[in-house]
Formats: sequence, structure tokens, C-alpha cells
Amino acid sequence: MLMVFSRPLIMGVLNLTPDSFSDGGRYATVDRGVEQGVRMVSEGAAIIDVGGESTRPGYHPVSAEEQCSRILGVIEALHSRLSPEIVISVDTTLSDVAAAAIERGAGIINDISAGRDDPAMLDLVAKHEVFMVMMHMTGSPGSLPDAPEPDDPLAEAEVFFKERLDAAIVAGMARHKVILDPGIGFGKRRGHNLMLMGSLSRLKALGQPLLLGVSRKQFMGSLCTVAEPTELLPATCAATALGVMAGVDIFRVHDVAESRQAAEVAWAIRIAATDYDAEIGA
Repeated sequence: MLMVFSRPLIMGVLNLTPDSFSDGGRYATVDRGVEQGVRMVSEGAAIIDVGGESTRPGYHPVSAEEQCSRILGVIEALHSRLSPEIVISVDTTLSDVAAAAIERGAGIINDISAGRDDPAMLDLVAKHEVFMVMMHMTGSPGSLPDAPEPDDPLAEAEVFFKERLDAAIVAGMARHKVILDPGIGFGKRRGHNLMLMGSLSRLKALGQPLLLGVSRKQFMGSLCTVAEPTELLPATCAATALGVMAGVDIFRVHDVAESRQAAEVAWAIRIAATDYDAEIGA
């Protein structure tokens, strides 16, 4: 599978769970899940990220069997219905779930543990030559409310990513298929999230495709005095535009059409600025 990062890509979030923080239970049937996936593609998503387990703070782990029962029918239906250039991603830390999803057409494994939770994950990804998102996280999802605060989250993320990249290459994965995610909101307090958001270009300098997932995140609500996640669309679009200017390649969002608009405007501005700098020899 070929995926080109010549311009920012929108990854639409498709949570097939009863307990996700902002849309739990909305797409609990195959028909509803497929309908939402198709809708997001029509709105501009290049990737659909399908998940069968919520990883919000205080979540309860879901077995591989239960995850598969929630997601495989939707993945299979979307794979047969969508254009071949649309990539299906599966959000899981379990190799059994990843293997079943790959068999049904998934081309990205989005693993918030970066392959640490399941020792078989890296070998599986290498074998099937799919892409993998490796996310940085302090602590674990279940311990997020009490997670220790890193002294320097940027330096910690850089060290973490270099270690996980080495592990991926040892397992036989192609380096260009490893996508990095700074894990905004995962084990990080508001100030650390803001620091990472302001330092995305430094993470991009590691040389890997970069994914940003800040859609409807609680830390933005604390800045805007907004308690309802679905009301954080303007904040999400602002973060998306910032990410485009910093070189982010993929934006994982709930609101595809609006985020795509923000990304396209920011991209046009970035290209115009680059062209101007080249013209004047800056």
C-alpha cells in the first residue's frame, strides 16, 4: 500500500464503542458505522480510523474478541465500498485485532502503546508491510488522572520515539511506514500539551510522518471554558491550522469537513509563504 504525504491528510475518527468520550454509542451497528465512514470520505477524509475500544481516562480494556465483533464487519464493508486510495486504519494495541483487520483491508495500525502492550505487534506489522502509528504516552490510559507529569515532555517524546523507531527497524519495519503521534492529552497536563503543540516542528525534524490528534480534547476546553467536547470545533480547527504550519502530515479528527477547510487554508498560506521565500532567496 502506498500513502503519499505531499499535503496534509485528514483521518476521520470512527468510534464503534459505547463509551468514547464524545461520540460513544452513535455508530454501534455495522450500517451506521459504514454510513458514517462513507460520509467522512465524502467530506474529505483520506483515512478512516476504526476503533473498538475507548482509551479515554479511566477506560476499561476490551478483549480482542469483543473489539473484533465491533469493528471487523465495518472494516470489511468499507474496504469493499470505498475507493482503493482511501486508507482504513484500526485503532488497537492488540496484534490479534490488528491481524484480523489487516485481513479485511486495513492498511494502518494505530497503536497508542507504540507496540509495547503486545510483543507480537511489531513483527505482525513488519510481516504485512502496513503503516503503523506510534504514540507517545506518559503512564497508561487507565492511570491518566494520576499520571506523573514529565519534567520535559518534548525531550521525553524525542527519546521515546527514537527508541521505538529502533525497535520497529529491528523488527523489520520500513522506516518510512512509521508515523509518530505526540499523544496530546495522554498522561500530559495542559501546560505540557501546549508545549508539545508549540514544538511540533521539532518533532517533525525527527524525519517521520507526524500525526496530530487534538480533536475535541479536554485541555482545549479548559482554555475556552467549554465543558462539552462537541462544542470544541473552533478550537480543533485552530489547532489543525497550527499543525499544518508546523508540518504535521495527518490530522485525526471527528469533524472532517470543517477540519479539512482549516487544513486547506493553512496549507495554501504555507505554500504561498514558501514560494515567496524561494523567490526572494530567503
